[in-house]
Amino acid sequence: MAVVGSYFPGRGTLVEETFLKGKAEGEVHSRVQGVLRVLEKRGITTPPETRDRITDCTDLGTLDRWFDRAFTVSTTDELFAVEESDR
Repeated sequence: MAVVGSYFPGRGTLVEETFLKGKAEGEVHSRVQGVLRVLEKRGITTPPETRDRITDCTDLGTLDRWFDRAFTVSTTDELFAVEESDR
């Protein structure tokens, strides 16, 4: 999880770093919840292993791709199948 700099008062301090880390973690949490919510609202079953894979992800780009795919997939396997074929 990358921490992006800012013009936070006291730039470069431990306080700023802690603030930015918390902000990044909040963004990840929000995206994880978005993916899970779309799947839930579409009635797509999310097995524990899949839920763990989604909640353990900290890469915002990956979570964005999963969020976009969650609107069109029929199963959670399809959520990851496209990703594996992109490699």
